[in-house]
Amino acid sequence: MKITLPEYEKANVLVVGDVMLDRYWHGPAARISPEAPVPVVNVKQVEERPGGAANVALNIAALGAKSNIIGLVGADEAAQAIKDSLSSVHVETDFVTVSSAPTITKLRVLSRHQQLIRLDFETSFSDVDSAPMIANMNKALRAKNPVVVFSDYNKGSLADVQKMIQIAKQQGATILVDPKGTDFEKYRGATLLTPNLSEFEAVVGTCDNDQMLFERAAQLVKDLDLEAMLVTRSEHGMTLIRENQAPFHLPTQAQEVFDVTGAGDTVIAVLAASIAAGSSFEDACALANAGAGVVVGKIGTSTVNTIELANAVFSQQEIGFGVLSEEQLKLAVKLAQHRGEKVVMTNGCFDILHAGHVSYLNTAREQGERLIVAVNSDQSVRRLKGDGRPVNPADRRMAVLAGLGAVDWVVEFTEDTPQRLIAGVLPDLLVKGGDYKPEEIAGGEEVIANGGEVRVLQFKDGCSTSEIIKTIRNN
Repeated sequence: MKITLPEYEKANVLVVGDVMLDRYWHGPAARISPEAPVPVVNVKQVEERPGGAANVALNIAALGAKSNIIGLVGADEAAQAIKDSLSSVHVETDFVTVSSAPTITKLRVLSRHQQLIRLDFETSFSDVDSAPMIANMNKALRAKNPVVVFSDYNKGSLADVQKMIQIAKQQGATILVDPKGTDFEKYRGATLLTPNLSEFEAVVGTCDNDQMLFERAAQLVKDLDLEAMLVTRSEHGMTLIRENQAPFHLPTQAQEVFDVTGAGDTVIAVLAASIAAGSSFEDACALANAGAGVVVGKIGTSTVNTIELANAVFSQQEIGFGVLSEEQLKLAVKLAQHRGEKVVMTNGCFDILHAGHVSYLNTAREQGERLIVAVNSDQSVRRLKGDGRPVNPADRRMAVLAGLGAVDWVVEFTEDTPQRLIAGVLPDLLVKGGDYKPEEIAGGEEVIANGGEVRVLQFKDGCSTSEIIKTIRNN
């Protein structure tokens, strides 16, 4: 299955649900307490991370998408810690403060990456008036009409979730729910639910085989007036079920599992951001599956960024080198830059490859670790050079360039200049041969604005495609 990463910066997701703070105390445990047979942890490091619905919002922001979050918090420093953490990654917080209850906090004590104990500080919010949350939600929906995620940890913030779902439906929003408990009726009318297998079986009963799971899930989709259900199945991957459609199954991509904390948050966050950016349900599920495979290899609640997601996706797909599509090239460049490799880009018609071209491309490659050659399409060459050109069609020109040792990636563009392509790829260094000034080179302005560099290289004297063609015609 071919998957492409959507443009997450265009996505906008509203998260509503149970907000909490995850605290981690790390330290060595070299002795046993003389007071009781328990290890003594000498705390050396303290971490604080947004948890629950706040972790969903954090995961969305890590992908470069916009998100804002609505939830209930106490009037305490834990609430401020969550706000500060989310604000630092540009997540908008519209929390409702409840003075009678603390912000839900989970404290984990770890030694050598092993969790020794967890301490929870919480009081249910189920009796809190939901009107202020609904008012905040209405305001957010009217302003942006985003995809909405309801992140339910059964802490009371979503006690009136059915009313919230109906309001979101009236606004035309796509509604994703990470459910909790055995009462799925309260999520009626949502677009998609993402229960894990144990949550799903707690509602429909134990499923002895895949067919039983598919049939019961399809029935639940119909009964609850949903569009789809994504059942996450741990080491067995995840399965998307829709009424009257074949199940769409994805095997797990996790290589090694260290901690499943927050994996469900990542699944629904990647799912929501992908759908908001225009992905189909199938592609969004595949991306969510890849994201989950990344975060379970980390300790504690965590996020996945676009580079990690691209690595996970393309570990299952062939990218390699040579002739690439524009979308493949963008991801290949991101991965190369993430590895610290300097990416150089140049462009031209390269109609008849000659010694001057080869010398120029070798020099261009010496400026960095990777070289992209953008090639004019046949129509583009004809507009620039006139009838009778190109002599060689684009597929042959690109194949010859891809065979050169100096060239890593070759891509075609259809416009008269590669400005749009270069602005999308954003190499570290843009080079061009000839008598140009750097500011005259197409795409140079965008590269420089991104922190890159533009450089002019000289062609080898006495080499010209036009002169070669003229010589052939005269003989």
